[in-house]
Amino acid sequence: MIHAHQWRLTAVLTAAALFVSGCSKPPAPPPPHMAEVTVVRPIQREVLEWDEYIGHMEAPETVNVTSRVSGFVMEAPFTEGVIVQKGDVLFVIDDRLFKATLGSARAEVAKAQSQADQAKVHLNRYASVRGTKAISDDDYDSAKAAYDQTLALLAAAKAAEETARLNLEWTRVTAPITGRISRKMVTVGNQINGGTGQTTVLTTLMSVDPMYCYAAVPARAQLKSPDLAIHKAGMRCFVQLENETGFPHEGVVDFLDNAVDSNTGTIQLRAVFPNPRGLFTPGLFARMRLPAGPKYQALLVPDVAVGSNQDERVLMIVADGDVVQARPVKLGPLFGSLRAIASGLEPNERVIVNGLQMAMPGMKVHPTEEPIRGVPSDLTSHETPATQETPASQPAPTETRH
Repeated sequence: MIHAHQWRLTAVLTAAALFVSGCSKPPAPPPPHMAEVTVVRPIQREVLEWDEYIGHMEAPETVNVTSRVSGFVMEAPFTEGVIVQKGDVLFVIDDRLFKATLGSARAEVAKAQSQADQAKVHLNRYASVRGTKAISDDDYDSAKAAYDQTLALLAAAKAAEETARLNLEWTRVTAPITGRISRKMVTVGNQINGGTGQTTVLTTLMSVDPMYCYAAVPARAQLKSPDLAIHKAGMRCFVQLENETGFPHEGVVDFLDNAVDSNTGTIQLRAVFPNPRGLFTPGLFARMRLPAGPKYQALLVPDVAVGSNQDERVLMIVADGDVVQARPVKLGPLFGSLRAIASGLEPNERVIVNGLQMAMPGMKVHPTEEPIRGVPSDLTSHETPATQETPASQPAPTETRH
C-alpha cells in the first residue's frame, strides 16, 4: 500500500509541474546577427581625364635619293641602314665624260673672251674718231653691235661652263639631309637615269630626330577639349610603344588639320617627339595620350563598390542608424581602381566596399570604416589611367549586386 501511495504522489507532482510549465511564456529567440561590412568615405581630388588614340610614326623629312645626271655607277661608299650626315657621298658616277665636257666649255669661254677683247679694241678705236670724217656713223654702229654680240657669246659660253661644272659636281651624289639610309637599290656597274623624267631611285633617306606621330582624333574630342579645339601651342601629349607602359615619352602637338573628314568623323592631329636615341622608327604604331579636357575636382570611390540595378548604377550606402540604402549614382571616368562619381553621392557618406553580398537595402549592418588605400599621389599625371569612353558606353560590372 505504501508503494501505491508513493506512485500516486509522484504522478500528481509530475502533472502539476507540466501544468505550471504550460502556463509560462516560451524563451525569446536570440537577437539576429548583423552583417559585418567595410565602408569608406569618398575622397575629393583634382583629376584630369586622358584620351588615348592609336597613332603612327612618320619622319619629318623623307627623300628618294636620285642622281641629277645619267651614267654608270662607279662607287656606293656607304653602309646600308646607318645614320648618314648631310653632305656625305652616297654614290659616285663615272665622271670622265663630264670632265671632258667641262674642258671644252672652258675653251669656249676663252675663245669668246678673246673675241670680246678684240671687238672692244675695234670699238674703242672707232669711238676715238667718232664725229670726224674718218669713219661714218654706220661703221661705229657696226663695231658697237659686233662688240655686244661677242659679249653675248661670252655669257653663253660661261653659262655652258657652269652647266658642265655642275654636271661634273653632280656625279658625286651626296646625302641631302641627315638621317637613316635604306638599302642600295642600285649597285656598282649599273647605268642610271638622272635629271628629269624617269629618274632612277638609288636609295631612300629619312630623318630620325625629331619624329612625328599622326593620329585620327574624333571630332567630339576636339569639341570636348578647349585646348585641342583652338590648337593651343605646345599642348602636351605622351606616347608609349607596344612593349612599354606608363606613356614615358613626352611631346607637343604642333599641327591640327583644317577640316574634319566627313567619312570618318575624325580630324588629323600631329605631335612631335624628340628621338635622340633613334627609338622611334617611321611606320611604327604607338598609343598616344592627350588631355581630354581641363582639370576638375571629383569624388572618388573604389570601383569595386559600384553595382548595377537594371540600367542604373548604384552604391550601397550605410545611412543613419547603420541602415543600408541603395543609392543610384551617375558615374564619371575610371582612374586606376578609383571611380569618379559625377552625381548622387555626398562627400561624408559611407560607401560599402566589402560585404556587399550580405548588405540588403533596409537592413541594419555593423560597419567598420577604413581609409581608401593605394591612391596615386597625382591624379592629373599622364601615367594615371582614365577611361576614354563616356560613362553611358562603359560596360557594367560583371557581378550584379542588389
